[in-house]
Amino acid sequence: MVYMTKDVCCQKITVEVEDGVIKDVNFDRGCNGNLKGLAALAVGKTPHDVIASLEGIDCNSRGTSCPDQLAKALKQLVN
Repeated sequence: MVYMTKDVCCQKITVEVEDGVIKDVNFDRGCNGNLKGLAALAVGKTPHDVIASLEGIDCNSRGTSCPDQLAKALKQLVN
């Protein structure tokens, strides 16, 4: 799935889930090292586990963040 982000530096998130487990996460733009780390932590987990960990994280009072946007993408994917 491709998720177009809102109000963050990253412009889009591509997520691949297979058999209920996150297989790959890619961020387009944003803080390269941080987002590679975030993707590495998400791979191998279920979408629900990642949503529970990342949902609601805020960046500089934006009301969202790249981790929060990943949670939103995963919520859209599992619903």
